[in-house]
Amino acid sequence: MSGKLYLCATPIGNLEDITLRVLRTLKEVDLIAAEDTRYSRKLLNHYEIKVPMTSYHEHNKVDKARYLVEQLIDGKHIALITDAGTPAISDPGEELVKQAYDAGIPVTSLPGPCALITGLTLSGLSTQRFSFEAFLPHGKRERARILKELTEDTRTLILYEAPHKLKKTLEELYEALGKRTITIVRELTKIHETILRTSLEDAVAFYEGSEPKGEYVLIIEGKSHKELEIEKQSMWEEKTIAEHMKTYIDKGQDKKEAMKSVAKDRGISKREVYQALLDAKIE
Repeated sequence: MSGKLYLCATPIGNLEDITLRVLRTLKEVDLIAAEDTRYSRKLLNHYEIKVPMTSYHEHNKVDKARYLVEQLIDGKHIALITDAGTPAISDPGEELVKQAYDAGIPVTSLPGPCALITGLTLSGLSTQRFSFEAFLPHGKRERARILKELTEDTRTLILYEAPHKLKKTLEELYEALGKRTITIVRELTKIHETILRTSLEDAVAFYEGSEPKGEYVLIIEGKSHKELEIEKQSMWEEKTIAEHMKTYIDKGQDKKEAMKSVAKDRGISKREVYQALLDAKIE
């Protein structure tokens, strides 16, 4: 019989933030795959865990995943841990999980710390709907595309950022999103944990005079539905009602459906749409 892959959440700062189940599993498995074995050794030594470790990280994730899957097929039980938090969240662990499933290996996740969820709960922003973007792409074109998409997102937005890139990222977010509320949290669960709830504009100004230190989670309010509605109505007001109708008819709607859609977009009645078409002598 094959072994099982255990995704074990580890502390994001405070070493006490680890579950009894994770500790028991780390002691019982045959092998622990760690993102950085030197970093993880501190955690394992703290809890007197002597299980062998092997490195599994971004630069070897495909080939090493094949090796680990072979070990699982041979019957070994393996725990996957990341440097901090939950494996496979903005993490190379997703490749190992995929390969394990493809090979028919059972996978289970042992819940625990996760920086994006911890940051969201501290943000004071809506937690009902949120979008996790992890780190923004490095490439200019892809980065610009994602930022453009974020401008229309009504969900709370969550990003990770490194200290040496924080200032540039905040400037780009302010340029793209404007005066939105942002909660910036750093060094979560650690001694120097800080929470700054402000506006994007003020955040840019703050870090002009303060050097970023530590790992950051950025939580930003989404675009308001009211703002979206105003923009939508403004966009349609630039067209005549006849042009507006044509947009929907070209999409395959019949005249009755198109009139209903136009009335909804413009916040007017179907009778007003009909009258405008009559006045324009359009049947």
